[in-house]
Order: sequence, then C-alpha cells, then structure tokens
Amino acid sequence: MSTERNYNVLVGPLVTEKATMLSEHGQIAFRVRLDATKAEIRRAVENLFDVKVTAVNTLRVKGKTKLFRGRRGRRSDYKKAIVTLAEGQNVDYLAGL
Repeated sequence: MSTERNYNVLVGPLVTEKATMLSEHGQIAFRVRLDATKAEIRRAVENLFDVKVTAVNTLRVKGKTKLFRGRRGRRSDYKKAIVTLAEGQNVDYLAGL
C-alpha cells in the first residue's frame, strides 16, 4: 500500500472523552474512510506511527438528522476504528505526522 493511501485511510484521530479513556487500555480511536478495510487500517497505523497493532475493530456511525435555522439537514455517515496496540506501544497522535 502506498504512503498516500496510508494518509487517505486515516481521516483523523477521535479526540473525545471516551476515546481518551481508551488510551488507558492501549487503544486509540481514528475516524477512517467508509471504504477502508481492517487490513488497510492496520497497515496504515503500523506504517505511519511505527507501532505494532494487535487488533482493529470498526463500526459505522449513521449520520443524525438535525435542524439548522428551521431547515432539516443530515450529517454524513462515517466509519470509526478502534486500534489495539501491542503491550508497551504508544502513539502520540497530537504531536503531528
């Protein structure tokens, strides 16, 4: 897989309270492309951050219907990946790529 595809697979890290609590268990959460597979996500994280990945769990989040200035709109769907790192591995994704 090319380096460009590695950067395209990972849209960005999820920086929420729940995602931050995952770091205590050696896991990190990423927002990924809808067409990304678990194998692609594993390779992208291992190549970009130079860590060993033991498991990748994915889930699709359906977009909500919201009102904006009285008009009905819909947020887009996205895919979330929770990546489990090997024992002793750590990723500082806030430092930049």
